Amino acid sequence: MDLSRRHMLFGISGVAVAGGGSSLIGRDLFKSLIGPAPTAGVAPQPGGLPPMQAANPTPAPMASQPFTGEIKRVALHNLHTGDKLDTVFYENGQYVPDAMDEAMRVLRDWRNGEEHAMDPRLFDVLHAVSEKLETRAPFQIISGYRSPQSNAVMHERSSQVASHSQHMLGKASDIRVDGVDLRYLHRAATSLKAGGVGYYPDSNFVHVDVGPVRTWQGS
Repeated sequence: MDLSRRHMLFGISGVAVAGGGSSLIGRDLFKSLIGPAPTAGVAPQPGGLPPMQAANPTPAPMASQPFTGEIKRVALHNLHTGDKLDTVFYENGQYVPDAMDEAMRVLRDWRNGEEHAMDPRLFDVLHAVSEKLETRAPFQIISGYRSPQSNAVMHERSSQVASHSQHMLGKASDIRVDGVDLRYLHRAATSLKAGGVGYYPDSNFVHVDVGPVRTWQGS
């Protein structure tokens, strides 16, 4: 066997090098190529290599890693104005201001155009209801924010409208979802125990709010 072939077959392992003897240089080279021996309790991988994490046991600092928190989105369709919204309203551990502003516009009092800040927890509830129903279909909005003037007029016309409605506080919405049985929508909202839930089968909507936990049925 010529010298170059002997080097190719044996020199890299340190078992034999040119000249036929053992070599510390060859062993060092071999160790540098395969890395340190696996630690106790860690099975070697195919080819004798330790797991990837063993080669770099120190993780990168958290500051250099992207935030991987929950992302929440909501889809709305105001049946009175035709306005629509499908947006992420919560990400990176906080509510998205632009999304909140747009939701406030879509949920404005359609009778007089008055806007009011909406409680972010209301959108948490809507998001959770969508998750339970396993649908991305928009919530059809029958009523969102309701100004004191509008609420007073409605209260005079119907005893089903509370004089101090959660709608006036930006904490409520009357909703339905196209293609979803109203009973299932009601059941999903009630199961959350996140606030008030009213069931109005004749009027075909479910009231949800983030006030005290309670349930009732209207017409």
